[in-house]
Amino acid sequence: MAANVGSGPDIIIGTFEDAHQYPEKLVDVTDVCNYLSGKYGGWYDVCKSYCTHKGKWIAVPMGCAGNALVYRISAAKAAGFDSVPKDLPGFLKLCQGLKAKGLPPGFALGNATGDGNVWTHWVVWAHGGKMVDEKSKVVINSPETIAALEYAKQLYETFVPGTLSWLDPNNNKAFLDNQIGMTTNGISIYYAAKNSQDPKVKEMVADIGHANLPVGPVGKTTELNLFFPMMVFKYSKYPNT
Repeated sequence: MAANVGSGPDIIIGTFEDAHQYPEKLVDVTDVCNYLSGKYGGWYDVCKSYCTHKGKWIAVPMGCAGNALVYRISAAKAAGFDSVPKDLPGFLKLCQGLKAKGLPPGFALGNATGDGNVWTHWVVWAHGGKMVDEKSKVVINSPETIAALEYAKQLYETFVPGTLSWLDPNNNKAFLDNQIGMTTNGISIYYAAKNSQDPKVKEMVADIGHANLPVGPVGKTTELNLFFPMMVFKYSKYPNT
């Protein structure tokens, strides 16, 4: 809205590819990014992908929040697993086992900007599917995507009821309320449990484990981390501040 009407906050923090929705409305911050690059040893390629447009930096990379599987260690052991399997068939068996033991997984399938995006992108990429190719041609309709959907359908059958209506906080609440045994999240579930004043939630801390998402047929990790770019709108009266 601010980009369209030309009025609002001067500096904003977005997620993922937000800057590319209105690149022409943003201040060129190449000088800032080049300065930071020289001072701190350069940028990762992912920063350039999200924050540059036509050779110019249109946003400053602020940081990246990791997102992993969060699970109840005791529930996984009850399902017959000492750790989270690193392959897709084994991971599905774990999810099926968690459901059988009464503490099913639950992954956000609603409008979540974080957790919902992370695992759904992962499952497509893990099978070799992609939204667009190197020439920006839409190639989502592929055998790889179909394989990913078929796998996701099997996963969904193990989920706790209600995930289709979940937003970003819902899976956190369900986990801390002992309704689910596994989900995807950054550090917020563990942080909330560790700092909770509720004795029952506090007890959960020692039983919370973290693991990377499994590797699919592509043979390499395909995790989506939450990327945060900072941007300055051109309508700002003080773009150089």
